Amino acid sequence: MVIEFNEEKQARRISELRRRDEENLTRTMARKHGLPYLDLTQTPIDMNALRLVPEKTARESMLVPIDIINKTVRLAVLSPVSEKTKKVVVDLEEQNYGVEQYMVSKSSLERIWSRYGELSYTAETKGGSIDISSEQITDLIKSVQTIEDISALIEQTLKEKKSYRISRVLEIIVAGAISLKASDIHIEPEDDYIRLRYRLDGTLMDILRFDYETYKLLDSRIKLISNLKLNIKDEAQDGRFSINLEGLDIEVRTSILPGAYAESIVLRLLNPNNLTVSLEDLGIHERLLDVMKEEIAKPNGLILTTGPTGSGKTTTLYSFLQRIHEPHIKIITIEDPIEYHLQGIVQTQVDPYGEYHFAEGLRSSLRQDPDVIMVGEIRDEETANIAINAALTGHLVFSTLHTNNAAGTFPRLIDLGIDPKIIISALSLAIAQRLVRKLKKYLLRAKRR
Repeated sequence: MVIEFNEEKQARRISELRRRDEENLTRTMARKHGLPYLDLTQTPIDMNALRLVPEKTARESMLVPIDIINKTVRLAVLSPVSEKTKKVVVDLEEQNYGVEQYMVSKSSLERIWSRYGELSYTAETKGGSIDISSEQITDLIKSVQTIEDISALIEQTLKEKKSYRISRVLEIIVAGAISLKASDIHIEPEDDYIRLRYRLDGTLMDILRFDYETYKLLDSRIKLISNLKLNIKDEAQDGRFSINLEGLDIEVRTSILPGAYAESIVLRLLNPNNLTVSLEDLGIHERLLDVMKEEIAKPNGLILTTGPTGSGKTTTLYSFLQRIHEPHIKIITIEDPIEYHLQGIVQTQVDPYGEYHFAEGLRSSLRQDPDVIMVGEIRDEETANIAINAALTGHLVFSTLHTNNAAGTFPRLIDLGIDPKIIISALSLAIAQRLVRKLKKYLLRAKRR
Protein backbone atom coordinates (compact mmCIF):
# COMPACT_ATOMS: atom_id res chain seq x y z
CA MET A 1 0.00 0.00 0.00
CA VAL A 2 1.40 3.36 -1.12
CA ILE A 3 0.68 6.41 1.02
CA GLU A 4 0.83 9.67 -0.93
CA PHE A 5 2.09 12.72 0.90
CA ASN A 6 0.10 15.87 0.09
CA GLU A 7 2.51 18.69 0.85
CA GLU A 8 -0.07 21.46 0.29
CA LYS A 9 -2.62 19.83 2.58
CA GLN A 10 0.01 19.29 5.26
CA ALA A 11 1.07 22.95 5.08
CA ARG A 12 -2.53 24.04 5.59
CA ARG A 13 -2.85 21.81 8.67
CA ILE A 14 0.35 23.20 10.17
CA SER A 15 -0.80 26.75 9.48
CA GLU A 16 -4.14 26.07 11.15
CA LEU A 17 -2.46 24.55 14.22
CA ARG A 18 -0.20 27.59 14.56
CA ARG A 19 -3.19 29.90 14.26
CA ARG A 20 -5.04 27.99 17.00
CA ASP A 21 -2.00 28.19 19.26
CA GLU A 22 -1.78 31.94 18.65
CA GLU A 23 -5.49 32.42 19.41
CA ASN A 24 -5.23 30.32 22.58
CA LEU A 25 -2.27 32.41 23.76
CA THR A 26 -4.20 35.63 23.02
CA ARG A 27 -7.22 34.29 24.95
CA THR A 28 -4.93 33.63 27.96
CA MET A 29 -3.39 37.13 27.75
CA ALA A 30 -6.87 38.67 27.53
CA ARG A 31 -7.82 37.05 30.85
CA LYS A 32 -4.56 38.35 32.37
CA HIS A 33 -5.37 41.94 31.33
CA GLY A 34 -9.05 41.62 32.22
CA LEU A 35 -10.25 42.30 28.67
CA PRO A 36 -12.65 40.32 26.46
CA TYR A 37 -11.09 38.20 23.70
CA LEU A 38 -12.16 38.31 20.03
CA ASP A 39 -11.41 36.13 17.05
CA LEU A 40 -11.66 38.59 14.15
CA THR A 41 -12.11 35.80 11.61
CA GLN A 42 -15.59 35.34 13.06
CA THR A 43 -16.38 39.00 13.80
CA PRO A 44 -18.20 41.34 11.36
CA ILE A 45 -16.32 44.57 10.63
CA ASP A 46 -17.92 48.01 10.22
CA MET A 47 -16.00 49.59 7.34
CA ASN A 48 -16.91 53.09 8.57
CA ALA A 49 -15.11 52.30 11.83
CA LEU A 50 -11.85 51.78 9.92
CA ARG A 51 -11.95 55.44 8.89
CA LEU A 52 -11.47 56.53 12.50
CA VAL A 53 -7.84 55.38 12.54
CA PRO A 54 -5.63 55.70 9.43
CA GLU A 55 -4.06 52.47 8.20
CA LYS A 56 -0.52 53.64 8.96
CA THR A 57 -1.44 54.47 12.56
CA ALA A 58 -3.36 51.20 12.96
CA ARG A 59 -0.37 49.12 11.82
CA GLU A 60 2.15 51.04 13.92
CA SER A 61 -0.06 50.84 17.03
CA MET A 62 -1.03 47.18 16.48
CA LEU A 63 -4.78 47.79 16.65
CA VAL A 64 -7.86 48.36 14.53
CA PRO A 65 -11.33 49.86 15.16
CA ILE A 66 -13.95 47.27 14.24
CA ASP A 67 -17.31 48.83 15.11
CA ILE A 68 -19.07 52.04 16.21
CA ILE A 69 -22.27 51.94 18.26
CA ASN A 70 -23.72 55.17 19.66
CA LYS A 71 -20.36 56.98 19.70
CA THR A 72 -18.68 53.98 21.32
CA VAL A 73 -15.78 52.47 19.37
CA ARG A 74 -14.91 48.78 19.71
CA LEU A 75 -11.12 48.70 19.43
CA ALA A 76 -9.26 45.44 18.74
CA VAL A 77 -5.73 45.66 20.21
CA LEU A 78 -2.70 43.43 20.44
CA SER A 79 -1.43 45.01 23.66
CA PRO A 80 -3.53 47.34 25.86
CA VAL A 81 -0.42 48.53 27.75
CA SER A 82 1.42 49.76 24.64
CA GLU A 83 2.08 53.52 24.66
CA LYS A 84 0.95 53.78 21.03
CA THR A 85 -2.29 52.01 21.88
CA LYS A 86 -2.88 54.39 24.79
CA LYS A 87 -2.27 57.39 22.51
CA VAL A 88 -4.90 56.18 19.98
CA VAL A 89 -7.39 55.66 22.82
CA VAL A 90 -6.76 59.20 24.08
CA ASP A 91 -7.16 60.61 20.55
CA LEU A 92 -10.52 58.85 20.15
CA GLU A 93 -11.70 60.04 23.57
CA GLU A 94 -10.76 63.62 22.64
CA GLN A 95 -13.12 63.22 19.67
CA ASN A 96 -15.88 62.38 22.20
CA TYR A 97 -15.85 58.64 21.49
CA GLY A 98 -16.15 56.02 24.18
CA VAL A 99 -13.65 53.16 23.72
CA GLU A 100 -14.13 49.45 24.45
CA GLN A 101 -10.93 47.41 24.05
CA TYR A 102 -10.72 43.76 22.96
CA MET A 103 -7.65 41.54 22.83
CA VAL A 104 -6.92 39.98 19.42
CA SER A 105 -4.04 38.08 17.81
CA LYS A 106 -1.57 39.62 15.37
CA SER A 107 -2.77 37.41 12.50
CA SER A 108 -6.32 38.65 13.13
CA LEU A 109 -5.13 42.23 12.92
CA GLU A 110 -3.23 41.58 9.68
CA ARG A 111 -6.38 40.11 8.15
CA ILE A 112 -8.37 43.28 8.98
CA TRP A 113 -5.58 45.66 7.99
CA SER A 114 -5.79 44.23 4.48
CA ARG A 115 -9.38 45.52 4.30
CA TYR A 116 -8.18 49.13 4.39
CA GLY A 117 -7.65 48.68 0.66
CA GLU A 118 -11.40 48.28 0.25
CA LEU A 119 -12.06 51.73 1.66
CA SER A 120 -13.14 54.41 -0.75
CA TYR A 121 -11.34 57.69 -0.16
CA THR A 122 -14.69 59.37 0.45
CA ALA A 123 -17.40 58.91 3.02
CA GLU A 124 -20.82 60.22 2.15
CA THR A 125 -22.51 62.43 4.71
CA LYS A 126 -25.91 64.04 4.95
CA GLY A 127 -26.68 67.16 2.96
CA GLY A 128 -24.71 66.37 -0.18
CA SER A 129 -21.28 66.45 1.38
CA ILE A 130 -18.27 64.21 0.94
CA ASP A 131 -15.66 63.90 3.67
CA ILE A 132 -12.33 62.97 2.15
CA SER A 133 -9.63 61.30 4.21
CA SER A 134 -7.01 64.04 4.14
CA GLU A 135 -4.08 61.60 4.41
CA GLN A 136 -5.15 59.45 1.46
CA ILE A 137 -6.44 62.25 -0.77
CA THR A 138 -3.31 64.32 -0.16
CA ASP A 139 -1.21 61.39 -1.35
CA LEU A 140 -3.53 61.03 -4.35
CA ILE A 141 -3.24 64.72 -5.27
CA LYS A 142 0.55 64.46 -5.03
CA SER A 143 0.58 61.44 -7.33
CA VAL A 144 -1.50 63.06 -10.11
CA GLN A 145 0.53 65.98 -11.38
CA THR A 146 -0.14 65.63 -15.11
CA ILE A 147 -2.91 64.57 -17.46
CA GLU A 148 -1.05 61.32 -18.14
CA ASP A 149 -0.99 60.52 -14.41
CA ILE A 150 -4.76 60.97 -14.14
CA SER A 151 -5.49 58.91 -17.25
CA ALA A 152 -3.24 56.05 -16.12
CA LEU A 153 -4.72 55.95 -12.61
CA ILE A 154 -8.33 55.97 -13.87
CA GLU A 155 -7.60 53.22 -16.42
CA GLN A 156 -5.89 51.14 -13.74
CA THR A 157 -8.88 51.56 -11.38
CA LEU A 158 -11.38 50.64 -14.09
CA LYS A 159 -9.65 47.26 -14.52
CA GLU A 160 -10.42 46.35 -10.92
CA LYS A 161 -13.36 44.02 -10.29
CA LYS A 162 -14.39 45.87 -7.14
CA SER A 163 -17.78 47.30 -6.24
CA TYR A 164 -16.24 50.53 -4.99
CA ARG A 165 -14.22 51.29 -8.15
CA ILE A 166 -16.69 53.91 -9.43
CA SER A 167 -16.34 55.88 -6.19
CA ARG A 168 -12.58 55.73 -6.64
CA VAL A 169 -12.82 56.85 -10.27
CA LEU A 170 -14.85 59.90 -9.21
CA GLU A 171 -12.34 60.65 -6.47
CA ILE A 172 -9.43 60.45 -8.91
CA ILE A 173 -11.25 62.72 -11.36
CA VAL A 174 -11.94 65.32 -8.66
CA ALA A 175 -8.49 65.00 -7.05
CA GLY A 176 -6.87 65.40 -10.47
CA ALA A 177 -8.92 68.54 -11.11
CA ILE A 178 -7.88 69.98 -7.72
CA SER A 179 -4.23 69.11 -8.36
CA LEU A 180 -4.18 70.72 -11.82
CA LYS A 181 -6.30 73.67 -10.57
CA ALA A 182 -9.07 72.99 -13.09
CA SER A 183 -12.17 75.16 -12.85
CA ASP A 184 -14.57 72.64 -14.42
CA ILE A 185 -14.86 68.92 -15.12
CA HIS A 186 -16.78 67.92 -18.27
CA ILE A 187 -18.13 64.38 -18.81
CA GLU A 188 -19.52 64.32 -22.36
CA PRO A 189 -21.21 61.33 -24.05
CA GLU A 190 -20.43 60.77 -27.73
CA ASP A 191 -21.78 58.12 -30.12
CA ASP A 192 -19.70 55.19 -28.87
CA TYR A 193 -17.57 56.56 -26.03
CA ILE A 194 -17.54 59.05 -23.15
CA ARG A 195 -15.09 61.93 -23.12
CA LEU A 196 -13.61 63.41 -19.92
CA ARG A 197 -12.23 66.95 -20.13
CA TYR A 198 -10.91 69.58 -17.69
CA ARG A 199 -11.09 73.34 -18.18
CA LEU A 200 -7.56 74.50 -17.43
CA ASP A 201 -6.80 78.22 -17.62
CA GLY A 202 -9.96 78.70 -19.66
CA THR A 203 -9.16 75.95 -22.19
CA LEU A 204 -10.81 72.52 -22.34
CA MET A 205 -8.22 69.74 -22.29
CA ASP A 206 -8.96 66.08 -23.11
CA ILE A 207 -8.11 63.71 -20.26
CA LEU A 208 -9.30 60.29 -21.49
CA ARG A 209 -12.17 58.33 -23.02
CA PHE A 210 -14.08 55.52 -21.33
CA ASP A 211 -17.06 53.23 -21.92
CA TYR A 212 -20.80 53.69 -21.44
CA GLU A 213 -21.06 51.09 -18.67
CA THR A 214 -18.67 53.11 -16.51
CA TYR A 215 -20.48 56.32 -17.45
CA LYS A 216 -23.86 55.00 -16.24
CA LEU A 217 -22.43 54.09 -12.85
CA LEU A 218 -20.58 57.41 -12.64
CA ASP A 219 -23.73 59.33 -13.60
CA SER A 220 -25.71 57.62 -10.81
CA ARG A 221 -22.92 58.24 -8.28
CA ILE A 222 -22.74 61.95 -9.11
CA LYS A 223 -26.53 62.32 -8.94
CA LEU A 224 -26.62 60.54 -5.60
CA ILE A 225 -24.09 62.79 -3.87
CA SER A 226 -25.54 65.91 -5.54
CA ASN A 227 -29.05 65.16 -4.21
CA LEU A 228 -30.47 64.82 -7.73
CA LYS A 229 -33.17 62.45 -8.99
CA LEU A 230 -31.71 59.23 -10.36
CA ASN A 231 -34.71 58.30 -12.51
CA ILE A 232 -34.90 61.57 -14.46
CA LYS A 233 -32.97 61.41 -17.74
CA ASP A 234 -34.82 63.88 -19.98
CA GLU A 235 -34.68 67.05 -17.87
CA ALA A 236 -31.87 69.39 -16.84
CA GLN A 237 -30.90 69.13 -13.16
CA ASP A 238 -28.66 71.26 -10.95
CA GLY A 239 -27.17 70.14 -7.64
CA ARG A 240 -24.17 70.53 -5.43
CA PHE A 241 -21.90 68.73 -2.98
CA SER A 242 -18.83 69.72 -1.04
CA ILE A 243 -15.44 68.20 -0.43
CA ASN A 244 -13.93 68.61 3.03
CA LEU A 245 -10.18 68.48 2.53
CA GLU A 246 -7.80 69.23 5.41
CA GLY A 247 -10.10 71.88 6.86
CA LEU A 248 -10.81 73.31 3.39
CA ASP A 249 -14.34 73.13 2.00
CA ILE A 250 -14.33 72.90 -1.80
CA GLU A 251 -17.83 73.25 -3.18
CA VAL A 252 -18.74 71.43 -6.38
CA ARG A 253 -21.69 72.60 -8.50
CA THR A 254 -23.27 69.84 -10.57
CA SER A 255 -25.07 70.55 -13.85
CA ILE A 256 -26.70 67.73 -15.81
CA LEU A 257 -28.16 68.34 -19.27
CA PRO A 258 -29.93 65.82 -21.55
CA GLY A 259 -27.94 65.29 -24.74
CA ALA A 260 -28.23 63.49 -28.06
CA TYR A 261 -26.63 60.29 -26.70
CA ALA A 262 -26.90 60.63 -22.91
CA GLU A 263 -26.71 63.24 -20.17
CA SER A 264 -23.85 65.72 -20.28
CA ILE A 265 -22.33 66.34 -16.82
CA VAL A 266 -20.36 69.41 -15.77
CA LEU A 267 -18.84 69.79 -12.30
CA ARG A 268 -17.66 73.29 -11.37
CA LEU A 269 -15.06 73.42 -8.59
CA LEU A 270 -15.23 76.45 -6.31
CA ASN A 271 -11.98 76.44 -4.36
CA PRO A 272 -11.75 79.00 -1.52
CA ASN A 273 -8.00 79.16 -2.11
CA ASN A 274 -8.78 81.14 -5.24
CA LEU A 275 -9.94 83.94 -2.96
CA THR A 276 -6.43 84.42 -1.69
CA VAL A 277 -5.53 86.02 -5.03
CA SER A 278 -4.72 89.67 -4.31
CA LEU A 279 -5.11 92.51 -6.77
CA GLU A 280 -1.35 92.56 -7.23
CA ASP A 281 -1.38 88.87 -8.24
CA LEU A 282 -4.07 89.21 -10.91
CA GLY A 283 -1.53 90.22 -13.55
CA ILE A 284 -2.91 93.73 -14.04
CA HIS A 285 -0.61 96.33 -15.58
CA GLU A 286 0.96 98.50 -12.89
CA ARG A 287 -0.49 101.77 -14.24
CA LEU A 288 -4.00 100.32 -14.46
CA LEU A 289 -3.62 98.75 -11.01
CA ASP A 290 -2.97 102.17 -9.51
CA VAL A 291 -6.15 103.48 -11.12
CA MET A 292 -8.17 100.54 -9.74
CA LYS A 293 -6.83 101.01 -6.22
CA GLU A 294 -7.69 104.69 -6.36
CA GLU A 295 -11.27 104.08 -7.54
CA ILE A 296 -12.14 101.28 -5.11
CA ALA A 297 -10.88 103.43 -2.23
CA LYS A 298 -13.60 106.02 -2.96
CA PRO A 299 -16.77 105.96 -0.83
CA ASN A 300 -19.15 105.84 -3.79
CA GLY A 301 -19.39 105.07 -7.49
CA LEU A 302 -20.15 102.19 -9.86
CA ILE A 303 -17.31 99.85 -10.89
CA LEU A 304 -18.09 97.34 -13.65
CA THR A 305 -16.00 94.42 -14.89
CA THR A 306 -16.74 93.10 -18.36
CA GLY A 307 -15.64 90.09 -20.36
CA PRO A 308 -16.83 86.68 -21.53
CA THR A 309 -17.94 83.88 -19.23
CA GLY A 310 -14.99 82.31 -17.43
CA SER A 311 -12.68 85.30 -17.81
CA GLY A 312 -12.32 85.80 -14.04
CA LYS A 313 -14.74 88.68 -13.45
CA THR A 314 -16.03 87.28 -10.16
CA THR A 315 -12.47 86.65 -8.92
CA THR A 316 -11.63 90.28 -9.64
CA LEU A 317 -14.69 91.50 -7.72
CA TYR A 318 -13.81 89.31 -4.74
CA SER A 319 -10.27 90.73 -4.83
CA PHE A 320 -11.83 94.21 -4.63
CA LEU A 321 -13.91 93.18 -1.62
CA GLN A 322 -10.91 91.69 0.19
CA ARG A 323 -8.92 94.84 -0.50
CA ILE A 324 -11.46 97.21 1.04
CA HIS A 325 -12.89 94.92 3.73
CA GLU A 326 -12.57 96.58 7.14
CA PRO A 327 -14.55 96.04 10.38
CA HIS A 328 -16.15 99.50 10.07
CA ILE A 329 -17.45 98.87 6.52
CA LYS A 330 -20.76 97.11 5.84
CA ILE A 331 -20.53 94.97 2.69
CA ILE A 332 -23.46 93.10 1.12
CA THR A 333 -23.29 90.84 -1.94
CA ILE A 334 -26.18 89.70 -4.14
CA GLU A 335 -25.12 86.62 -6.10
CA ASP A 336 -26.47 83.82 -8.29
CA PRO A 337 -25.21 81.58 -6.83
CA ILE A 338 -22.96 82.43 -3.88
CA GLU A 339 -19.69 81.06 -5.24
CA TYR A 340 -17.46 81.61 -2.20
CA HIS A 341 -18.37 82.31 1.41
CA LEU A 342 -16.61 85.38 2.78
CA GLN A 343 -16.24 85.90 6.51
CA GLY A 344 -17.55 89.21 7.82
CA ILE A 345 -19.56 89.96 4.65
CA VAL A 346 -23.33 89.61 4.30
CA GLN A 347 -24.09 87.43 1.25
CA THR A 348 -27.52 86.77 -0.23
CA GLN A 349 -28.43 84.43 -3.06
CA VAL A 350 -31.12 85.26 -5.59
CA ASP A 351 -33.74 82.82 -6.84
CA PRO A 352 -34.08 83.33 -10.60
CA TYR A 353 -37.14 81.07 -10.69
CA GLY A 354 -38.93 82.85 -7.85
CA GLU A 355 -39.66 86.41 -6.78
CA TYR A 356 -36.23 87.10 -5.32
CA HIS A 357 -34.12 88.28 -8.27
CA PHE A 358 -31.20 90.71 -8.57
CA ALA A 359 -33.38 93.82 -8.59
CA GLU A 360 -35.32 92.72 -5.50
CA GLY A 361 -32.11 91.66 -3.74
CA LEU A 362 -30.46 94.99 -4.53
CA ARG A 363 -33.52 96.96 -3.43
CA SER A 364 -33.69 95.04 -0.15
CA SER A 365 -29.94 95.40 0.44
CA LEU A 366 -30.19 99.17 0.31
CA ARG A 367 -32.49 99.02 3.36
CA GLN A 368 -29.66 97.28 5.29
CA ASP A 369 -27.53 100.47 5.42
CA PRO A 370 -24.59 99.09 3.39
CA ASP A 371 -21.43 100.97 2.48
CA VAL A 372 -20.48 98.60 -0.35
CA ILE A 373 -22.71 96.41 -2.51
CA MET A 374 -21.62 93.73 -4.95
CA VAL A 375 -24.20 92.65 -7.54
CA GLY A 376 -23.29 89.42 -9.31
CA GLU A 377 -24.51 90.65 -12.69
CA ILE A 378 -26.54 93.49 -14.18
CA ARG A 379 -28.99 91.74 -16.49
CA ASP A 380 -32.03 93.98 -16.78
CA GLU A 381 -33.22 97.58 -16.71
CA GLU A 382 -34.51 97.48 -13.13
CA THR A 383 -31.24 96.15 -11.70
CA ALA A 384 -29.23 98.67 -13.76
CA ASN A 385 -31.37 101.60 -12.55
CA ILE A 386 -31.12 100.62 -8.88
CA ALA A 387 -27.34 100.10 -9.16
CA ILE A 388 -26.87 103.50 -10.84
CA ASN A 389 -29.02 105.26 -8.22
CA ALA A 390 -27.19 103.49 -5.38
CA ALA A 391 -23.86 104.71 -6.78
CA LEU A 392 -25.26 108.24 -6.99
CA THR A 393 -26.48 108.20 -3.38
CA GLY A 394 -23.25 107.45 -1.54
CA HIS A 395 -22.73 103.71 -2.08
CA LEU A 396 -19.83 101.92 -3.71
CA VAL A 397 -21.26 99.35 -6.12
CA PHE A 398 -19.35 96.49 -7.81
CA SER A 399 -20.92 94.44 -10.59
CA THR A 400 -20.34 92.67 -13.91
CA LEU A 401 -21.73 93.36 -17.36
CA HIS A 402 -21.59 91.21 -20.48
CA THR A 403 -19.86 93.28 -23.15
CA ASN A 404 -16.85 92.59 -25.35
CA ASN A 405 -14.83 95.57 -24.15
CA ALA A 406 -14.83 98.40 -21.62
CA ALA A 407 -16.11 100.96 -24.15
CA GLY A 408 -19.11 98.72 -24.78
CA THR A 409 -20.29 99.45 -21.23
CA PHE A 410 -21.90 102.73 -22.29
CA PRO A 411 -24.08 101.49 -25.18
CA ARG A 412 -24.99 98.42 -23.09
CA LEU A 413 -26.24 100.56 -20.18
CA ILE A 414 -28.14 102.81 -22.59
CA ASP A 415 -29.66 99.72 -24.19
CA LEU A 416 -30.83 98.70 -20.70
CA GLY A 417 -32.72 101.98 -20.42
CA ILE A 418 -30.29 104.08 -18.37
CA ASP A 419 -30.39 107.84 -18.98
CA PRO A 420 -27.08 108.70 -20.74
CA LYS A 421 -26.87 111.96 -18.75
CA ILE A 422 -26.33 110.18 -15.44
CA ILE A 423 -24.03 107.38 -16.57
CA ILE A 424 -20.94 109.61 -16.42
CA SER A 425 -21.79 110.78 -12.90
CA ALA A 426 -22.37 107.25 -11.57
CA LEU A 427 -19.78 105.17 -13.43
CA SER A 428 -16.32 105.36 -11.86
CA LEU A 429 -14.58 102.59 -13.73
CA ALA A 430 -15.29 100.08 -16.50
CA ILE A 431 -12.86 97.18 -16.86
CA ALA A 432 -12.51 94.62 -19.65
CA GLN A 433 -10.54 91.49 -18.84
CA ARG A 434 -9.41 88.23 -20.41
CA LEU A 435 -7.45 85.26 -19.17
CA VAL A 436 -3.77 85.07 -20.12
CA ARG A 437 -2.68 81.45 -20.03
CA LYS A 438 0.53 80.20 -18.51
CA LEU A 439 2.79 77.48 -19.85
CA LYS A 440 2.39 74.48 -17.55
CA LYS A 441 3.48 70.87 -17.53
CA TYR A 442 0.15 69.55 -18.72
CA LEU A 443 0.03 72.04 -21.63
CA LEU A 444 3.57 71.23 -22.73
CA ARG A 445 2.89 67.47 -22.67
CA ALA A 446 -0.35 67.92 -24.56
CA LYS A 447 1.49 69.83 -27.31
CA ARG A 448 4.11 67.07 -27.59
CA ARG A 449 1.32 64.57 -28.21
